[in-house]
Amino acid sequence: MLIISPKAFVQRTGLVIGFPMSHAEFNSDNPFAVAVQGPKNEIGYILCHQPKSFDWHARGGGQHPWGAAPAKVMREALDRLDAICGICES
Repeated sequence: MLIISPKAFVQRTGLVIGFPMSHAEFNSDNPFAVAVQGPKNEIGYILCHQPKSFDWHARGGGQHPWGAAPAKVMREALDRLDAICGICES
């Protein structure tokens, strides 16, 4: 999961908001999936059309083995969500 909620929100609520990730190849042509290369050259897909929230303590959550996403990946994922929700439209 790519966490998009800020640390202050997570610490105060115990909840995270983010996008699930998949290795399913059929996501390669999904316009709302962001392809990201893992440390062993594997490709994962951030599913920006499926935002989720959950209690990370109750689910035993922890840091993803790939570590933090680069800022460019985070921006691309948030731009895809904005294309769906229109949050940043004026």
